[in-house]
Amino acid sequence: MQENLFKFFFINYWRSIDKKILLSFLVLFFLGLFFSFSSTSSLAGERLNKDFYFFFTKHFIFTLLALVIMLIISLINTEMLIKFTLPLFSLSLFFLILVPILGVEVKGAKRWLDLYFFRLQPIEILKPFFILMTVKILTSEKFQNSQFKYFISFIVLSSVIILLIDQPDLGQSILLILVWIATVFVSGVSLLYMIVFFSIFFIALGSLLFFLPEKFGYIINRLITFFDPSQGDKFQSSSALDAIKLGGLTGQGMGEGILKESVPEAHTDYVIAVISEEYGSIVSIMILMIFLYISFRIIKNCFNQENQFLKISLSGLASLLIFQTFIHAGVNTNLLPTTGMTLPFLSYGGSSLIGSAVLAGLVLNYTKNKVYLYD
Repeated sequence: MQENLFKFFFINYWRSIDKKILLSFLVLFFLGLFFSFSSTSSLAGERLNKDFYFFFTKHFIFTLLALVIMLIISLINTEMLIKFTLPLFSLSLFFLILVPILGVEVKGAKRWLDLYFFRLQPIEILKPFFILMTVKILTSEKFQNSQFKYFISFIVLSSVIILLIDQPDLGQSILLILVWIATVFVSGVSLLYMIVFFSIFFIALGSLLFFLPEKFGYIINRLITFFDPSQGDKFQSSSALDAIKLGGLTGQGMGEGILKESVPEAHTDYVIAVISEEYGSIVSIMILMIFLYISFRIIKNCFNQENQFLKISLSGLASLLIFQTFIHAGVNTNLLPTTGMTLPFLSYGGSSLIGSAVLAGLVLNYTKNKVYLYD
């Protein structure tokens, strides 16, 4: 009886899931494993005197954990998952609030919580739930005929941004602002409200730079260095761009790249440059095409959604995936100032993988064909 029930449930799940999106996510996870082995072996063995498979083993374990998380989230009943939006967002926000109190400082930034087994970066987990919380507010029946919902969602955004700027983490702050703008725009916000929100943001940013130059002056320094390289150190971004040029279309060959050995955290913040150097720009373009294809499938699914929460949530999740991917690529190609942005699914790091798994699980859950679930 139980075996038949399990078989029935599995068949229904398999029939309902968007197999093309699932396959695309699995390909990205696999590529992340492969490039992790390629980009971290020499780092572990030659520079840190650890086993050559040290980082790869950790990445492999987190990939397995991420796959389990993705599967579990995709299996949960969609209505139940929507009901848990507030608790999940509150829990991830609580972890972010703990960072200034209990966080671990690395290279001048306090962004991680030490959980003994690994360091958790709460913002990676919070990002997808932030989108769901924003949509929850925008589609709430309490504010159905009120513009006050945009103000409340803006307050939620501001609360998260304040915590991020204190770390400091400019890159994630910009990413969340862009995703929030895309989400509220899809919900049908008035252009006037957008102008007001932008004005408030720039006034607040200007005030921070003026009144607290010691803490937030790095923002101006990065912008000055970006527009005028002679005014600062652009070693990382210049090295990444040189590596991409050196790799050309077909690359230098596996293990032949030098970027991963010369630039700190290349296997996280500059992974697309590492890939381009060793495997060629063609491979990097193919990876970016996978992200674009996933986003295309998500947006296509939105047209078939009658539920406003699901429709706007999917739009927000697609925006998060695309914005983060292209900010990472933009920094690697020196088109954007240095932000320290990871590439979803491919960059090394447990928090980044878990955050990607949460996003993937939500997308798979919300794009399920509900007809098959109740046959």
